[in-house]
This record gives sequence, C-alpha cells and structure tokens, in this order.
Amino acid sequence: MKYFTFLLIFFTSLTALSQVKGRITDIKNNPLSFVSIYLNKTVTGTTSNDSGEYVLNVTKKGKQTIVFQILGYKTVKKKVNITAFPFELNIQLEEEDVQLAEFSISTKDNPANRIIKNVIASKEKNTDKYAKYTAKFYSRGLYKIKDAPEKFLGQNLGDFGGGLDSTRSGIIYLSETVSEIHFQKKPKKFKEKIIASKVSGEDNGISFNRAEDANINFYNNSVTFGNDLISPISTNAFSYYKYQLEGTFYEKSGKLINKIKIIPKRKNDRVFNGYLYIVEDDWALYGADVSVTGAQVNIPIVDVLYLKQNYNHSSENDAWVLISQSIDFKVDGFGFKLDGRFSSGYSDYNFNPRYHKDTFTNEVLSFEKEATEKDTVYWNALRPVPLTLEETSDYKFKDSLKLVRKSKKYLDSVDKKQNKFNVLSPIMGYTHRNSYKKWSVSYDGLIDDFSFNTVQGFNTSLGISFFKEQNHKGKWWNAGVKANYGLSDKRLRPTFFFTKKWNDISRPRMTISGGVTTAQFNDRNPIMKLNNTISSLLRRLNYLKIYEKEFAKISYSEEIKNGVYLSSSLEYANRKPLFNTTDYSFASKDNNGGYKSNNPLDRNDFENAAFTTHKMATLNVKGTFVFGQKYLSYPDSKFNIGNPKFPTVSVTYTKKFEAANSELNSDLFRINVRQDIDAGNYGKFVYNLKGGVFLEKKNIPFMDLLQANGNRLLFPLDGELNSFGLLEYYKFYTNDRYAEAHIEHNFKGAILGKIPLLNKLNFHLVGGAKTLIMADKKPYTEYSVGLDNIGFGKWRFLRVDYVKSFHAGIKSNGLLFRLSMF
Repeated sequence: MKYFTFLLIFFTSLTALSQVKGRITDIKNNPLSFVSIYLNKTVTGTTSNDSGEYVLNVTKKGKQTIVFQILGYKTVKKKVNITAFPFELNIQLEEEDVQLAEFSISTKDNPANRIIKNVIASKEKNTDKYAKYTAKFYSRGLYKIKDAPEKFLGQNLGDFGGGLDSTRSGIIYLSETVSEIHFQKKPKKFKEKIIASKVSGEDNGISFNRAEDANINFYNNSVTFGNDLISPISTNAFSYYKYQLEGTFYEKSGKLINKIKIIPKRKNDRVFNGYLYIVEDDWALYGADVSVTGAQVNIPIVDVLYLKQNYNHSSENDAWVLISQSIDFKVDGFGFKLDGRFSSGYSDYNFNPRYHKDTFTNEVLSFEKEATEKDTVYWNALRPVPLTLEETSDYKFKDSLKLVRKSKKYLDSVDKKQNKFNVLSPIMGYTHRNSYKKWSVSYDGLIDDFSFNTVQGFNTSLGISFFKEQNHKGKWWNAGVKANYGLSDKRLRPTFFFTKKWNDISRPRMTISGGVTTAQFNDRNPIMKLNNTISSLLRRLNYLKIYEKEFAKISYSEEIKNGVYLSSSLEYANRKPLFNTTDYSFASKDNNGGYKSNNPLDRNDFENAAFTTHKMATLNVKGTFVFGQKYLSYPDSKFNIGNPKFPTVSVTYTKKFEAANSELNSDLFRINVRQDIDAGNYGKFVYNLKGGVFLEKKNIPFMDLLQANGNRLLFPLDGELNSFGLLEYYKFYTNDRYAEAHIEHNFKGAILGKIPLLNKLNFHLVGGAKTLIMADKKPYTEYSVGLDNIGFGKWRFLRVDYVKSFHAGIKSNGLLFRLSMF
C-alpha cells in the first residue's frame, strides 16, 4: 500500500511539473477569462480562469506552438522552445480588427441572410462529421450572493455553509467535475461517467454539474437554455430573427470568419440576443456570444443569462468542434441577488469510438468508485483550469470549517440557537433538533391544519412526531400522533403513523397508520380545505362532503426495477355518515341559497345520509411503468429523469371486501396514461387519460364509485389536468365503465409572439379540451382557451382560461384563474 501511495504521488508530481502556465491579459493589462489555450493542430487544451491564469499540460519538451483564442480578440499562435517544466508564458491579446467589406454595404441583398441560410443548409453535413465521439469533460460551477436576507418565509437561512461574510455576501456554491462522455447522433444517445467530483465544504463531494445539461447545441432547432429557445440557425429561424453582418476577420489558419449580429424580431420571444461567428465556406460555427433575458426564458427572477462558446478545427475529421463554454447568470428576486458562472471544457476527442450494444443504457450518468473522495494533490494534477485566489480561499476555508461544523460542540451550539421556543411556536409549530445524533421532534402548530367545514365547524389539529436519520444513504424512520378537534361537532379524532424508508436507490417505504379521521366521498380529493374554508365563510358554498372512518392501514411502495414502480396498501375501516352541525358564515344566511347538506347525493336532504354505517376492507395494488426511463446514478442514490418519448402508464386494482353485506363488495381496474411532449419552437403538448371498469355492477357505497373531479371555484388551486373546470362536484359517478381525457397545448410565444402589439405583452396562448364518458350518462365535454404568463415585469404568475362546457344539450361557460409560477 505504501508503495502504491508513493507511485501515485510520484506520477502526480511529474504531471504537475509538465506544465506551461501563465497569465493572459488585454493590452491594458486586464485579465482575460475564458481564453482557450491549446497546442496547434489539436483540439485538446485548457481555459483561463477569471483571473486570466491558465495551466496547459504538455507531454514533452522542445519546440511547440501554443494557440490562444477568444472571441473578440486576435488569435495568437506563439512558438516556444520548452527547455524545462514548469514553463511560464504570459500573453497579451489585442482586440479583433473586424472589417466590413465594401461589397457588403453596396449590395441590395443582406449578406448576413445568405450566410445564415448556408449554415442552416449545412447543419446535417457539419454535425455528421462528429456523429459519434468520446471526450473528456471538465466543468466548474460558482454561485455568489450579495446582501443575502437573514430569513426567508420565516425560516432562518444561516450562513450558507460558511460562505457569507459580515455583509452576508460571498461564495455559496463552488463545485468541479471531471468526466468521460460518450455521444451518438443517430439514434441520439448520451452517457457520462464522472471520474472526479468536488464540492466546497461538502464531505460527499457530489456535484450536480452534468455534461448533458451543458450540451447547448445551436445546430438543434430548439435549444435548452433555461427554457426551450429557438436556435438562431433553426430551420424556421427567419420567423424569429433578423441578421446583420458586423464584419469579418481571418482566424489563425487563414479561414474567413463572419461576425453576425442576431436581432430578435420580437424581444419577448424565446430567442437569443448577441453574435454568432461563422466560418466562411465551411458554414460552421466558430463561436457564439449571446444572452437571454428572464422574460425570454420565462423565469421572472432571472435578470439575464450569458452564453459564450468557442469552437476549434479538428483536422482529424475536418470539423469545427466545441472546446469551451461558459454560462454567466444574474438573479434578482425574493430578496436574493445571485450571480455566477458555469464554465466547461472539452478535450481528448475521439471521433472514431467503437461502441457496442451495451455502451448506451438507460443509465445516463454514473460515478467512478471513490470519485467524490479525491484529495487536493489529485485535483491539482487533474484540474485543467487553475483556481482563482478567491476559489482557492473558499476551498481551504470551507474544508477546515466543515471539520469544525461536524463536531458535537458546534452542532449543539447551532441547535441551542435554533431550538428556541417563542410565543408564536404554539401557533406556527416548533421543531427541536439534535443534529449530532440526527434526530428531531416536531410539533404541528394550530395553524398547520386549521380549516372550516359545516360538519366540524372550525377545526384544527395538534400533532407531535419524531424523526431519526439512520445513515446518509436515505435510511430513516418517522413516527407521530395527531388529534383533530372540531369546535362545532365537539369531536376529537386521533390518528397515528409510523413510516420507515431504507435507501435512496429503489426507495422502499412502509407506513403503518390508524385512528379516526374524516375523508372526502371522492377519494381523488377534488376540494382543498383552503378552498372550502374560503368559499364557505365568504359565500356560504360548502362544497366539501365528508364521512368518518375508524381505520387501520399498512402500505408499501418501491421501484422494483428501473421504470417499474409498485405500491400497495391494505386498509380496514368502519365508515360512518356525518351531518352538518353548524350554520356559521361571514355571509348572510340566504347568500347563494344558504348552506347545503353533507349528503352528496341530495344536497337538500339534511336528515338522510348517502350511506349506512358499514365495515370495509380495501386492498389497493398499483403498478406504474415509465417506459425507457433514463436515470442518474449517484454514489448513494438514484435520480429518475423519465423519457419524454414514451408515456407513463399506471394500472391499479382495487378490491373491496369483508363487508357484512356482500353486495357492497367490489372489484375495480383503473388505468392512467400521461405524457408531456416537447413541441420545440411550438410549445408543449400534454395529455392525461384515465379509465376504469368494475368487474360486476353492484349497488356499492357512494365513496367506492368511480368519480370525476369537478370544480365550482373561480380560483382553484388543484392541477388543471386532473379536474374539469365547470363540472359540478359529485354529479358524475358510476359503478360501471368510465373514461376521461385532458388535453392541453401551451403554444408559448409561437402564436401571440407574432402578432404586433400583442407580442409586447409576452402572454402565452393555451388551448385545451376535456371529455368525460360514463356508461350510464351522456358525455360531458369542455373546451378552453387561455392566456398564461400574465403579469408585469418579472412577476408573471397568473393564468386565465375561458371555458365552455357541453352536456346533454346544456351549454355553460366561465372564467378560471390559476397560479402559474413558471
């Protein structure tokens, strides 16, 4: 072992010594970051950091030609004779002298349009040159914050792991990764294996910088950059952009480079601003220097995102390939002022890899063993871009700080401060933590479950729970008790639960629960407590209909195979009807006709219940299938990212049995199919299909029937693809066959963005259709048209839909308002 350690240090030292390093500045001696540095006639190199410093690993001494390249500056090819390592080479770069040829001014045709048309026509030819490759990928992520608030939504924010100084400013996230990537164009495949990963101040070192996320490819029609944006060289780019030739210059090998200004036709479209650099005759990208605003990516808190890309010519396959990229961002919202950069570099390209059938699987990201445990010596040798002084200081400070912050003394001091009980704790809730032993006791405040309904009146719950983390791999258990009390019905309903989870890979989870509770007659819970509280107290509309059940239940869920999820539960319950006990409201007694009964079958029957008391056992078995599911494998966890090419399908079998009256027993099969389809420049299409069938038609209890989710609220808070906009609650139910469909297309800016004046509002057109079919009822249909992304400036959280419904010859219409955060 000592021999191995000696060899590792020895070869690491040799690598560290085989370096050309220095500093790059402009003619005013200002540091230049993001300069690409590489040996001539190669596509392998490094990039300068924010201080203009660089380190280039060179394998042998002697005469070499080193190239320094950055957009906006003249490329320098420096011939040197390396006699010893490390070899210092400082460089000054002059701004590029971009010339606009006279013919470009005199011609009637726009020369920029000709260039862009040639680029679009050559996209397939150019990208076919690197239709498959492997490469080394390096990325670094840095977040800085300025004047951070001490609290957010009443919660203490702390010092972000020690990153903040006395002004609550500083680095709050610094990470690096080095990985191997595999790419294939047709069919499109991508795989990444992380060799080394490091996060400042973290033990596990799991960075979330992914090569696939950084793969911003303008050759695609749609570019994922904060949102799906229209590429300036998309096949329909001329519908969104105008172009202007700013000038030309010659790059190091004599190729003519065209600097093209891209000008959005409508500033709020999902488009870029800035410049593309195009290689004449090859009609390939030489570089990009672009930006997008928060309005363009539909993320209100973002001020601006900047993107720079540098390409280099590979003589091996006569192609221009990406060698470096940087993303800079500024965020200002909710009291947070953030800025940062994600920089990345590509090296060691192999354009003729030998792939086999097992090269690409559904696992698109994996970690090499001990990738998160590399020491400083290893990183100093491996890191292709040197750290700035600020970054070096952050690593050193947080690495020493994390040892202190893991100590019992420190954790106890933090807990002592955070565990303080104040006058609002009984109302808002309270948690007592022991961070060193990784457990906590929580008390649910009076406001946590506070609501109003006509059965219980004003009611709330008091609860206490205990949480224990058993390891960092996702193993924990949680147990608690809760008691709900209604001021009007004067009924105390206690419940308990115990939950255990074993890991973060297949995520097996078991819950045992029981007690006395209230439940909605529709087990899809169409009415939120908050909605019902507001509508009851302000308008005397008591939509919520509930019954009581004394129950015991056990449930289990797990991903049994990639993309295959199993969940099951068994419950035994004594179910009892409930009646209104209060007529209280802020509204007058005759408002909206007054309160209705708690009987969903007859809202005007205050004396008879919808069912008689009975006992029932319920077995649920559900399988969910995500076909072709892609996933990320982290050292101790698995993160599933689905597959947009295929729908997600769920199949559920529900058996009701053990009733004293066998006629109340039932068997039900249900299926749900859902898919989100990215339509690229034309927005997003989503559908959600549901269906069910009873094996035998019986007169079963109302709560066991198949029911649709209705809505009678102007401002509902539920999901628009799970409920109908104008359907009455409890009007549609069946003990036979059932189907419903929800379809919606958000055109983003594809339609309204092209209409003069309207395009300045940056609203998004949304169209939808819903239908409901039951064996014993006439179909119900809704059509809707709406506007999303409504608001002012950054704050665009509102969506408005006009809905028109049809049922049995009766037409209805109305407006719905919804919150739409992003």
